[in-house]
Amino acid sequence: MAQKTMIQAITDAMHNELKNDENVLVYGEDVGQNGGVFRATEGLQDEFGEERVFDTPLAESGIGGLSIGLALQGFRPVPEIQFFGFIYEAMDAVNGQMARMRYRSGGTKPMPITIRSPFGGGVHTPELHADSLEGLIAQQPGIRVVIPSTPYDAKGLLISAIRDNDPVLFLEHMKLYRSFRGEVPDEEYTVELDKADIKREGKDVTLVAYGAMVHAALKAADELEKDNIDAEVIDLRTVSPVDVDTIVESVKKTNRMVMVQEAQRQAGVGAHVISEIQERAILHLEAPILRVTAPDTVYAFSQAEEIWLPNHEDIVERVNQVINF
Repeated sequence: MAQKTMIQAITDAMHNELKNDENVLVYGEDVGQNGGVFRATEGLQDEFGEERVFDTPLAESGIGGLSIGLALQGFRPVPEIQFFGFIYEAMDAVNGQMARMRYRSGGTKPMPITIRSPFGGGVHTPELHADSLEGLIAQQPGIRVVIPSTPYDAKGLLISAIRDNDPVLFLEHMKLYRSFRGEVPDEEYTVELDKADIKREGKDVTLVAYGAMVHAALKAADELEKDNIDAEVIDLRTVSPVDVDTIVESVKKTNRMVMVQEAQRQAGVGAHVISEIQERAILHLEAPILRVTAPDTVYAFSQAEEIWLPNHEDIVERVNQVINF
């Protein structure tokens, strides 16, 4: 099995689906001959041609509207929003149109659109490039929000997303693109949407995370093990809808939980997960559920982002608080 970076796994997934289904189209700003800012689409236009892999104007609102029109005509669009901070220009298309179309049409008009977009901090990008805005979309019923943390998951989840008949926002953390390699099969495979993954078994506390924070949680678990604290790490993978059942079963075993997200404390996903667990498993909890998040400010300039971003030390501190409650 090949060792691949996340960006290579993502390219593999798009190549696989372009090859398997002539209705799959890949497009966005600079994704054609240039291969995208991060080279996620490198080589795809050469192989599949300009009619199936093509550049668009620098207009996210146009990309969103084009995607809806193509989906209505039977295509499977895979548009790229070059950085997720630019999604504001396409919010009407995403939350106001794509997410509602199946309901609006009485189930007769699916929206098989997979919006890919890089996001996330720790790589010193300019303003509006690193923001974690997944909570904005996660609050809208009718669209999935998927965030992989490993190359294996990235390929399998992206293939599943492209094949799904409902819209999917597929977010790719920039820090994970080339920071490590993992085993990824060359052949096609799928990873189930809407299903969390237990990345590390444990019995003393449940750490729930997604994206780059999964790796911070795993690092924290290694540190905690030195103090004989056995942490279980759950990777949400799909943050909307959340796989609540997997978390509940873990909490029944560990009786303690810490929620970890890179986004600001007020930014949605973590608070929703906590409320679900409080409603369904409060009698199994021996301490309040605590959170590790960024502070409630706008994203810090790059000179200060390492201070602003949550890290494994913050997770260790919170775990010790719930253990010693």
